[in-house]
Amino acid sequence: MNKIKYIILCFAILLSCSKGDEEISQSLETYTQNKAFEMGAVIACAASDNDTGDILTFYYPELGATDIRFYETTNTEVDEADFKNYIRNFPVPEPVFGGHLGKFTQKASNEKWIIITFELDGDIKISNPILTKQVSKPTVWNDLTTINQSQSGMPNFTWEDNLVGENAIYFQVISDKNNNLLSGTYTYENMFQYYNTSNVVLNVTVNTPSDLVLFEKYNFTLMDVSLDNWVNLVIQKSFIAE
Repeated sequence: MNKIKYIILCFAILLSCSKGDEEISQSLETYTQNKAFEMGAVIACAASDNDTGDILTFYYPELGATDIRFYETTNTEVDEADFKNYIRNFPVPEPVFGGHLGKFTQKASNEKWIIITFELDGDIKISNPILTKQVSKPTVWNDLTTINQSQSGMPNFTWEDNLVGENAIYFQVISDKNNNLLSGTYTYENMFQYYNTSNVVLNVTVNTPSDLVLFEKYNFTLMDVSLDNWVNLVIQKSFIAE
């Protein structure tokens, strides 16, 4: 009987060690060890879904990006700058805006830190840490934007500034009726005009976008992003070009 107990105990210890070793091998610290990497080189943010409360993590995969990875901490009570606190998870990526952006969807009851990585030009590109707030500050979703089309083909979008607090920057997407991205821009101001980049501080638009076709349907999407890369507010509204 004692021999059986000893075998069971050894097996339990072996399983425990294997799990620890596996977590270490899947950590962001291990992945980046002795490799060139660039911090803040992946544009990414996260929001909570309006219907399910799931965490939606969006990222911009630059042309040529490979081996896109998702890392997360177990909770928020860790040092978000320490790579060993991030363990790789394997949610399935989905294309957004015709594949111009990507999205991971997760069910999660607790809040945590997330980092997205990909490889490009021989380096590991790493996003700034994203703090999820699906419990403490769920993302607000509405269609509260004003669209001024007095200048034909160049609609001007405005929205209430810092409506739900903690705003750091705004991300705007204009997409066609099939939700393919035409332009993706960031502004500090609560205003964007298609396609006027005079107040744009970061642009993920590929080439110069096409002119809007009169009487065609288009979509406007806005993300109000905080300093910790949580999306406080999402505005979605369709419009007919005039």
